[in-house]
Amino acid sequence: MKYLYIATLAFFSLFSPGNTFSQSVAALDASRPWNSSWIAAPFDPGVEYGVYYFRKSIDLAAKPATFLIHVSADNRYKLYVNGTLVSLGPARGDTYFWNYETVDLAPYLTAGKNIVAALVYNEAQFRPEAQISVRTAFIIQGNSPTEEILNTNNTWKCIRDAGHQPIPGFFFAASKGEMVDMNLTIKGDWTAISYDDSAWPMAAKIMDGTLKGMSWGIDWALVPSTLPPREMTYQRILKLRSAVGMNVPPAFPAEKAPITIPANTTVTLLLDQTFETNAYITLNFSGGKDAGISLGYAETLYDKGTNHKSNRNDIEGKNFVGRIDSLIGNGTDGQSFTTLNFRTYRYIKLIVHTQNDPLTVNDLYGTFTAYPFKRTAVFNSDNAEIKQILDIGWRTARLNSWETYTDCPYYEQLQYIGDTRIQALISYYNTNDDRLARNALNLMDHSRIAEGVTRSCYPTKGTQIISTFSLWYICMLHDYWMYRNDSKFIKDKLVGERAVLDFFSKYQQADGSLKDTPYWTFVDWAGNLGGQVKGSDGSAAIYDLQLLWAYQWAAEMEAKIGLQDYAAIYNQRAVQLKATIQRKYWDPVKKLYADTKEKNGYSQHVNSLAILTGMVSDADMPAMANIMLTDKSLTQCTVYFKYYLNQALIKAGLGNDYMNWLDIWRENIAMGLTTWAEDSSLQTVRSDCHAWGASPNIEFFRTVLGVDSYAPGFRKIKVEPHLGTLTNVSGDIPHPDGKVAVSYLLEKTKWRIKINLPASTSGIFIWKTKTYLLKAGDNLFII
Repeated sequence: MKYLYIATLAFFSLFSPGNTFSQSVAALDASRPWNSSWIAAPFDPGVEYGVYYFRKSIDLAAKPATFLIHVSADNRYKLYVNGTLVSLGPARGDTYFWNYETVDLAPYLTAGKNIVAALVYNEAQFRPEAQISVRTAFIIQGNSPTEEILNTNNTWKCIRDAGHQPIPGFFFAASKGEMVDMNLTIKGDWTAISYDDSAWPMAAKIMDGTLKGMSWGIDWALVPSTLPPREMTYQRILKLRSAVGMNVPPAFPAEKAPITIPANTTVTLLLDQTFETNAYITLNFSGGKDAGISLGYAETLYDKGTNHKSNRNDIEGKNFVGRIDSLIGNGTDGQSFTTLNFRTYRYIKLIVHTQNDPLTVNDLYGTFTAYPFKRTAVFNSDNAEIKQILDIGWRTARLNSWETYTDCPYYEQLQYIGDTRIQALISYYNTNDDRLARNALNLMDHSRIAEGVTRSCYPTKGTQIISTFSLWYICMLHDYWMYRNDSKFIKDKLVGERAVLDFFSKYQQADGSLKDTPYWTFVDWAGNLGGQVKGSDGSAAIYDLQLLWAYQWAAEMEAKIGLQDYAAIYNQRAVQLKATIQRKYWDPVKKLYADTKEKNGYSQHVNSLAILTGMVSDADMPAMANIMLTDKSLTQCTVYFKYYLNQALIKAGLGNDYMNWLDIWRENIAMGLTTWAEDSSLQTVRSDCHAWGASPNIEFFRTVLGVDSYAPGFRKIKVEPHLGTLTNVSGDIPHPDGKVAVSYLLEKTKWRIKINLPASTSGIFIWKTKTYLLKAGDNLFII
C-alpha cells in the first residue's frame, strides 16, 4: 500500500517485529441493523482507478478503555488513528459475503481531539483477477451507540488523489504497478491531527450499510471476517549487487544509509533480498524536482537474449524483466512512497534520473506481509538437507498464504483448488491454525455455479472452471474432516459435495466411465495432462480415477456424518467404476493402467491414482511402483503431482526410500531458488514460487516421522515411520488437542522409540509389519 508523507518513524514502529494490529474478529450483534452508510468522493462514479483519502475528527472527554468499530471498503482500505496505521483490509470475498474487520481503536485514541483517517483505493478495470468489486466505497459502523460517533456519513470528508495512475505492464492477474506524480499528490501528512482539511469536500452517501440477510437486495452483504490481521514485519533489503552511475555507501541498503544522486545523472542499482519475499516497499527521498524514479521487482533474472533462467544467484549476463512502479519527484524534503499492495521479489532494480535538482534516497526498505502462521511443527535431525528443504518449503507456503491461499504471489494470487489441497495439508501438519483452510473451503463452496461444479479458483471476478478441481475439493473436505475435529463444519458442506458429484454423474456413461468431461480438465503440467487427454470414446483413465476417489471419500463422509442413502449410492458407483477402469485401462503385458482404452500412452499419474484408490492389490503394488520409478517412457509427474506419486509409492511399501525421491527439490536448491518453482522445467518455468511443490513439509512428518490421522477428527493416530538411513530423529506434529511427539534413536542394535499422544486419543504404532497399541500420553518401545 502507499502512504504519502507519513512520518517514517511512525511507520517503522508500527511494523517492527512483535507489533500487530489491535484487530479482532468480534462480530456486531447480528440482530442489530447497521445505521452507517457506504460513502465515497462526491460526484465520483466509483468505477475507475483511483486512490481516495477519508478523514473525520472526533473529540473524547477521556481516553476510552475500548472503542470497537467495524470497517470495510471496496476494493481496499488502510485505516489510521492519529497518524498510526491500525488496520488494513477487507479480506477478499464476494458481494454475497463481503468481509468487514473489527478493530479496537482505544489504544490509539486520546482525550481531546482525534483524527480517524482512511486510504481507500480501487484498481477498477486494472484490479487483480481475484478482486470482486461493485464500486469505490468505504464504511465504518460503531459497535455501540458510543462508538457510532465514527459511523460513516456526510460528516466525513473525502478527496481523490490526483497523482496516481496505474501501470498495467505485461500480463499479471495480480495488482498492477503504480505511477505516482508527487507534484499532484496530496501534500502533507493527511493522517495527522494537525493537517488542515478545511478545503476537502464532504463525502457523499452511496447507500446504507447492510448485514447479510437483512435486506432483500444489496450490493455488499456484510459478514465478519474470520481471519486474523496479517503479519507486517520490518525487513531490510540485504545486498547491493551492482551500481551504475555512482559509488554507493557500502552499508546501503542493508542499513539506513542515505545516498545522493547529483543533478542531471542517471543511476541504476540492482538490489538483492537474497531470498524471495512479499513486502510493501517504502522509498523515502528528498529533493529531485521532476526526477524520474523506477522501482522494478523480479523473482529472478533472465539470461540475455532468451526467456530462460539459469542459477538464480547469478547476475552476470542477465536481463532484468519485472513489474514496475514509477515516481516523479516534486523537489521537497520528506517525500515518501509505499506501494498500495505488497510486491513479490528477490531482486529490485532502482533507477533514478535527476533533472536540475539532486535527489537524496533517505531510505529504502520492505515490510514483509503474510498470513500470521506460526510454525509449531518440529523436525529434529542432524541432516542439514532436510532442514533446508523444510525451510524453503515453509517460506514457499508462507508467501502463498495471505487472506487466501494463492497459487503464486508474483503473477496471479489466485486460490486454485488443486494447489490449495496441498497447501491446507501443509497448514495442518505445520501449524495449529486452520482458519485459512476453513476460509478456503467456504469460498470454494460459495464458488459453485448452477450446474453444481465449483470454479477452479475463488474469489475471482471471472469464471474459470477446471472441472477436475471440483473433485479435489471433495478430497479437501475429507482432509479437513480427518485432521481437524469439526464434523459439523464439513457436514454443512455435504450439500455442495453432492452437487459436484451430480454434475459429474451427468457425464458418466452406462458403465460409469466419464465421457467428454466439460470445461478445462487440467491434471498436471506434464505431457498432454495440462489440456485434454481422452481416447476415441471420449474417456480417459485419469478422470475416471479422480471421480472414483471422490466417490470413495464422499461415501465415507456420508456414512458417518451425512445421509446413508448417499453413502450407498456412492459406494455402488465406486464399485461399478472400479470394474470399468480395470476392464478398459489395465494392460496385462505392461502390468500398468493405460491413459486411454487404446493403450497407446501411460503415465505415472494414472498408476499413482490406481494405487491410491485401491485398484491394485497389496501383492501387486511393489512391482507397479518399481515400474513407475524406472520406466522413463511414462509421462512423468512434475513437482506438483509428485505429491500423489510419492503417496502411491509409500502405500506400495517403499516409504523408506522417500529421501531418494527428492531430486527435483535438490535441483531447485542447486539452481539457487529460495522457494519451489511452479513445475520441473526450471530454466523455462514461469513462477519461482508455487506452494503446491512444498509437499515435503507434509511428508517429512507424515511419512518419515510417520504420524497420520487414523479416524475423523484425528481422534485416533497412526504412527508408521519410514526412516530410511536416519538413526536419530524426532519431532512434534500439531494436533487439535495439542501435539504428537515422536523420537527414534538407534542404540547399537536396538531402537529406542518414544511416542506421546494427546489426551483423549489413542492409536497404533506400526514397525516392520508389526502393530502395537498406543495410549494417550507416553509410550515407550525398545525394539
